[in-house]
Amino acid sequence: MTAKLIRNAYEAALTMTAVLLSWGAALWLEATAGLHTDVLVLAVALTLTLSSSQRTADTRRRLTALVLLPATAGASIFVGRLIGSHYALGATVYTAGMALAIWIRRYGPAATKAGTLIALPLVTLLVVPGPALPAKAQSGLVTWAWAALIGALACAVVWLVQGLGDRFGPQDWRTQAALEQPRRRSRLHPRPSTRMALQMAAGIAAAFVLGNLLFDDHWPWVVLTAYVAASGNRGRTDVLRKGLERLAGATVGTLLAAGVAAAGVTGHTAVALMFAVLAVALWLRPLNYAYWAAGMTCALSLLLGYFGQDALSLLPIRLEGIAVGAVLSVASAWWLLPVPRARRRQPVLGTTSPVS
Repeated sequence: MTAKLIRNAYEAALTMTAVLLSWGAALWLEATAGLHTDVLVLAVALTLTLSSSQRTADTRRRLTALVLLPATAGASIFVGRLIGSHYALGATVYTAGMALAIWIRRYGPAATKAGTLIALPLVTLLVVPGPALPAKAQSGLVTWAWAALIGALACAVVWLVQGLGDRFGPQDWRTQAALEQPRRRSRLHPRPSTRMALQMAAGIAAAFVLGNLLFDDHWPWVVLTAYVAASGNRGRTDVLRKGLERLAGATVGTLLAAGVAAAGVTGHTAVALMFAVLAVALWLRPLNYAYWAAGMTCALSLLLGYFGQDALSLLPIRLEGIAVGAVLSVASAWWLLPVPRARRRQPVLGTTSPVS
């Protein structure tokens, strides 16, 4: 366990180094080009999620990421605008994009990795969407070109930090790529990838509907949980476990955020504490997903507090949204074309979103 914690700390340090470099570069771009605050959120979210998926990537995979991530980051800006102006249409496009990212797994490992890159920018939309940003950032979102540039920046920073870490760090600490099991054609009809895509679509669509009806502008918490719990679906029990872990972690994160709010932490101190919480959550995440859920809940509360919102008052609503999203995800996995675990041979879709 001690050796594992040390390795986890090393990987977390590499990820946080990349995140801080990306944050600094985006901060400079924001000030130089007169961009909006959401460019910082996009930079951190993409870097954070890309770090694990690129850890053992070869040159071909990295070139693929360099093409797909900027393109999908730019496209995600339009999806976000569409949701803001035409909620039903935007929700339909978003749901179709997430389902597509899973359905294309049927075409092999390369398609699976491409699906992961398609999903990453869409997940970032759920971290801090327009209504949660300060007024000066709500007047407009980053254009597709700036979003694409941030996507390319995230790729470059991640590769730089990981390359230096592999060159000068302990060689035997590098994360080993999981050995892909030999594929055998499933006898399930529809195929497992189709089943999981339909489950994801059903869960996210229901989350958009109930999120808007029950939580108004805070619908992203419902949608995000529905996505996280169903991602990498290994069967009914797996979805149920992840839903419970996310709820438990968010509850602990709520208590942590309450303590931080009571201490009156604001301004740049809140930002520094946010990054510290992220580092600890990254370190403990491999031990149990609940640690990550707790850390992200606390970190997002600090971010909203930095933007001037009363994040503490929103925490009970956040827990309610997470609970609803978990129930929807579990329901779709259990009763809509369930995937038997023993027959699943598809690689797991990367789900290292900022709050996943």
